[in-house]
Amino acid sequence: MLIPCIDLQGGQAVQLVHGRKRELAVADVFGLLEQFKSYPWLHLIDLDAAIGTGDNNALACELCLRARQRYKLKVRVGGGIRTTARAQEVAKWGADQIIIGSAVFREGRINLAFLRQLTRKLATVQIVIALDTAKGRITVNGWRRKLALRPENVMSQLEPFCAAFLCTDVDREGTMAGANLHWFRMLRSATKHPIIAAGGIKTRREISALEKLGMDAAVGMAVYKNRLR
Repeated sequence: MLIPCIDLQGGQAVQLVHGRKRELAVADVFGLLEQFKSYPWLHLIDLDAAIGTGDNNALACELCLRARQRYKLKVRVGGGIRTTARAQEVAKWGADQIIIGSAVFREGRINLAFLRQLTRKLATVQIVIALDTAKGRITVNGWRRKLALRPENVMSQLEPFCAAFLCTDVDREGTMAGANLHWFRMLRSATKHPIIAAGGIKTRREISALEKLGMDAAVGMAVYKNRLR
């Protein structure tokens, strides 16, 4: 299944290369909901909140509400959700699932205290843990800080606290260089949980290959540039 993404930065929908260089921006963010209405799921990510340069709260909330009510889309929301209070707030927007990344780790280790607190406030089925990876290592804080941990080594410990993993190959994110299927196969062998794959995906053949692995594909740049073939 292909999942389109709306990444918010400065009130616009943007696509970044490696999470840093802006490649394109779309001012008519609500128009994207019309464009994406045929898909069952939507990913909505607040990049400003993830990086710590502000937020797009009002816009993200309205997008989430409109996607659910007008277009009957299921929505996953992420970006800078680092407290249980914030996760609960976003859940009230009507988000079907909340994507948690940086807060899962503290001082280079799994933050079990936070995860236990989170699962007391939200049902596990509402939680997706993001394991964004650069050069094989988990990266946090808007992909600005790299940990010593590797996703395949922590998945089993994290399974009790989430319904699925969102695994982004940061090295290929925004490049349309093609999905690293070898890496995704390795991740598949590390967990029985559902995995949403992201990073570099550019063809329907890759999406089919990921589907055979039991993975959905979150696609940004190839959809925005109408290059998905």
